[in-house]
Amino acid sequence: MPAWNPNLRSKAAIRTSDTRYFVDPSIAAASLGIGPKDLMVDLKTFGFIFENLCVRDLRVYAESLGGDVYHYRDNLGLECDTVIHLRNGQYGLIEIKLGGDKLIEEGATNLLKLRDKIDTDKMSSPAFMMVLTATGNIAYQRKDNVYVVPVTCLKN
Repeated sequence: MPAWNPNLRSKAAIRTSDTRYFVDPSIAAASLGIGPKDLMVDLKTFGFIFENLCVRDLRVYAESLGGDVYHYRDNLGLECDTVIHLRNGQYGLIEIKLGGDKLIEEGATNLLKLRDKIDTDKMSSPAFMMVLTATGNIAYQRKDNVYVVPVTCLKN
């Protein structure tokens, strides 16, 4: 997945190396020889595999809309797991988290920090900001306008 290069107010250097994902996240689990019980006791590994699953799904949905999926990382440590960018110039910022209030808050905080760095004199504000989670039955919008969406709610 290529790096996204927005117009920023700050002079932070943007990391431009690609991020690589498996076409199917089960390849990672199979190559590690792990199953569901192993992942439940190793949430860090589970998080990486879940992120891979979400990126795969987001790519499919973005492609159907004529869009592309990128990642963002700068030299100051600010990251955004995925940025969906459409041909009409609209884009959305997405953080992928397994779930839980603490992780959702971390994801939302990252999204808001990145939004505040974007130079809106040179490009539009994000059309949406979303924390994509593994848990929950419903999507909702927080007071800060960040959506919290379970991956099971995604559809065209």
